[in-house]
Amino acid sequence: MVHAVMINWVYVILLFILGFITYYRKSLDLFGSAVMIIMGVVIIFSAGANWLILIVLFLVMSLLATRYSKKYKRSLGQFEGRRTSKNVISNGVVACFMAAFGGYYLPFVGGFIGAIATATSDTLASEIGVLDQNPRLITTLQKVDPGTNGAVSTLGTAIGIFGAAIIGVAAYFLGILSNPLIAITVSIISGTVGCFMDSILGALFENRGLITNEHVNLMATIVGAIVGILLL
Repeated sequence: MVHAVMINWVYVILLFILGFITYYRKSLDLFGSAVMIIMGVVIIFSAGANWLILIVLFLVMSLLATRYSKKYKRSLGQFEGRRTSKNVISNGVVACFMAAFGGYYLPFVGGFIGAIATATSDTLASEIGVLDQNPRLITTLQKVDPGTNGAVSTLGTAIGIFGAAIIGVAAYFLGILSNPLIAITVSIISGTVGCFMDSILGALFENRGLITNEHVNLMATIVGAIVGILLL
């Protein structure tokens, strides 16, 4: 028991180092890094470091996707740059909640994977899909400019599904779910549904200024988590 607690504190130290790196590299602002650390500590001591690693995997993939083709995104006005605490909370609070209570209610494990898969799928679809020159609005299928809220594309959809699948594979190897087929199925279905929900909300409400991107991300991860719970 004492040994396990000591190991957890080692992970906490590593988490603080990661928080400093993300701030120093201008990937997250100060409050964003702080919120990330707080959520990480909650996950470490409630669910375990392996659950945290899954979120770190999402963070790494999202930061790499954001930096990809940065100059082109700047030319479109679509480069997000340094993310804030609002981004961290909207993408991570649902997963944090699921992790905190996953040990008491098994379907919440599916909810955790679903929330992370949604955040991953949506981020990759947005950051890589913006490179596709033929996006269409999900509600009308009308051709729109790259980066339009609610736009979907072949490239974005494919990379989004791929990102969700990576989360499922990682969830299996990290021991979060013992069955690889179930882990991948939950992650792909919930991540894809959550990602499309993000696009629908963006097209119907964000484009009209009724809600913000953070609201969209939060609601999409809630949907992804619900789908993950139902699948498990």
